[in-house]
Amino acid sequence: MSVALAHDYLTQRGGAERVVLSMTRAFPHAPLYTSLFDPRGTFPEFGSVDVRPSALNRIAPLRRHHRWALPFLAPAVASIRVDADVVLCSSSGWAHGIRTGGRKLVYCHAPARWLYQTHRYVRNLGLPARLAAVALAAPLRRWDRGAAASASRYLVNSSHVAAMVSAAYGIQAEILPPPPALRPGGPSEAVPGLEPGFFLCVSRLLPYKNIAAVVEAFARRPRDRLVVIGSGPDETRLRAMAGPNVNLLGSVHDETLRWAYAECAGVVAASYEDFGLTPLEAAAFGKPAAVLRFGGYLDTVREGETGVFFDEPVAERVAASVAELAACTWDGEVLRAHAERYSEARFIKRLRALVAAEASR
Repeated sequence: MSVALAHDYLTQRGGAERVVLSMTRAFPHAPLYTSLFDPRGTFPEFGSVDVRPSALNRIAPLRRHHRWALPFLAPAVASIRVDADVVLCSSSGWAHGIRTGGRKLVYCHAPARWLYQTHRYVRNLGLPARLAAVALAAPLRRWDRGAAASASRYLVNSSHVAAMVSAAYGIQAEILPPPPALRPGGPSEAVPGLEPGFFLCVSRLLPYKNIAAVVEAFARRPRDRLVVIGSGPDETRLRAMAGPNVNLLGSVHDETLRWAYAECAGVVAASYEDFGLTPLEAAAFGKPAAVLRFGGYLDTVREGETGVFFDEPVAERVAASVAELAACTWDGEVLRAHAERYSEARFIKRLRALVAAEASR
């Protein structure tokens, strides 16, 4: 049985890229196809993987700014043909368009946000980007639906994404939650001058992630400290609005992130997430989460047992939820047991079984 992997682009460090690393551990000899590959921008573990980028990767600025490549990604991905019994595609809108003579198993993190959640994705983009999104939406939606129809089987990470896939493609997908990739027990590195007991927000700094609402919430709670880990286009604006009790650390190594999870009082997440990874990573360290009542968080947070919810991503609601989180006593063993239900071993076992089933057809 020959197996190949595919992912949209390897240019950043996020939850989807951590899932791909789990896939490489499930199939350690499989090549990994992608549109763009920036070794410095993504996780260093990809350095030991047989990564095979498209011809688009020769344009260096696109490796650093993958959003600039939006008009070219569909043809770049469609130009890749993979000869394997099974191609396992990690997709948020592009990798499922790779061509193969074998079976195609798609692990969908979400249908392309800018095609199906356009109002959230483009509202803070510049005028040229918004115009391009409108002009390209109709033809790329047709391409996207054709790419989805070429799959032999669809997997999704949450019940929320299962509903989205059904609405967008008419496909009934199996739910296979990914594992929290960052776990206790590895090396950790403290941030100098940062005292334990802070609240933690881990996210790419994009407008739809609603980090601004979290920062504004802590302006209302000057005695509490907020630590934000992540980078992105919204960083300059967030730094300008952050008060003295907010630390924006940018992108950090896993050693620092592991320390931050271990030493925080809890995690805060106000983004429209399709899965909801950070509450699970926090739970693995025995820490609760205050999250938006939306999407994948409804699967990964148990209200009153592993965290609390707020109903809108606005400062007032976030601040009240943080106060509730701080006032409760949380059972670390319950939290860790909850995270263990999403182990990588379980994820890999199911993936291997599904790939073997596809290869036998």
